[in-house]
Amino acid sequence: MTPGKAQVAVPTRPAPSVSITTPSSNQGRFLEETIKSVLSQEGDFAIDYLLVDGGSTDNSVEVIKKYESLLLRGEWPVRCRDIRFRWLSERDEGQSDAINKGLGMSTGDILAWLNSDDTYAPGALRTVCEAFSQDADCDVVYGKAYYIDESGARLGQYPTEDFCRERLAIVNFICQPSAFFRRAALECAGFPDASLRYVMDYDLWIRMAAACRFRYLADFLSHYRLHGDSKTVSGEHALENSRECLDVVYRHFHWAPANRVYEYCARWYQAHVKDAGLKRKPIEFCLTAPYAAFKYCTMNRGIRLADVKQLSLKNLRNLLVARNLY
Repeated sequence: MTPGKAQVAVPTRPAPSVSITTPSSNQGRFLEETIKSVLSQEGDFAIDYLLVDGGSTDNSVEVIKKYESLLLRGEWPVRCRDIRFRWLSERDEGQSDAINKGLGMSTGDILAWLNSDDTYAPGALRTVCEAFSQDADCDVVYGKAYYIDESGARLGQYPTEDFCRERLAIVNFICQPSAFFRRAALECAGFPDASLRYVMDYDLWIRMAAACRFRYLADFLSHYRLHGDSKTVSGEHALENSRECLDVVYRHFHWAPANRVYEYCARWYQAHVKDAGLKRKPIEFCLTAPYAAFKYCTMNRGIRLADVKQLSLKNLRNLLVARNLY
């Protein structure tokens, strides 16, 4: 008889748990699509899903209860290890406050938030979990994203790129719904700044960049929705958004990039000049540029060589033709 070989049990790494927070306020028309994009994720991981509703008066709570009921009755096809579904609806202090509530309640190893008008691409969480598993030293993973309109039709790609901390001062190339981070990274950098209304994610990436290692994936992980009520594109929010962005960059990097200064000045011009003829792009640029140059030199106490190197026909054309949406 041939002696049998002893079977040695090889310890397996436990499946990761991904905590997703969705802050929401009266976004019922998009919320169902957002929820489905999370609950439909497939892979060897568990989902800890937290919906933090700000006391919505539309159908948001009904939508949330619908999916809670489907999960409780076992009627939702769970395609991952497990789904833990939790929610609350109460008045809050805004989006950042809602995000922090969810992060504070989360139990996962990997964390993220998905706004109630955005969606995950199929396979996004599997791709992210594999990336973290393959790179134990990685603290933050981010990938590509598509812009979509109200109906979900693609409008283009969010301009992501390889990670560079100094470059982050000039452009936010990390698309928030396509970004995920380990719990240790959040503990190191701190929670999103609840005083920020528009760029809480941008501020968090900059803080994490001081001590954390980022990894860029060439995969499309999410869909970033642009619509009339979005703070990203709404005209009534544009000036405050650009001011907050400039303030955050200046606070962290101690300098004001030329494009950030011009963006703020152009938004100020648009908000205060009512004559439609004076809002045409060439006229706007000619009248905004001197103010922007003065503000830039004042904030930086002179002209930085790095900004001089950014001068090109392409960059000037971008200022004349369109605003950054990121």
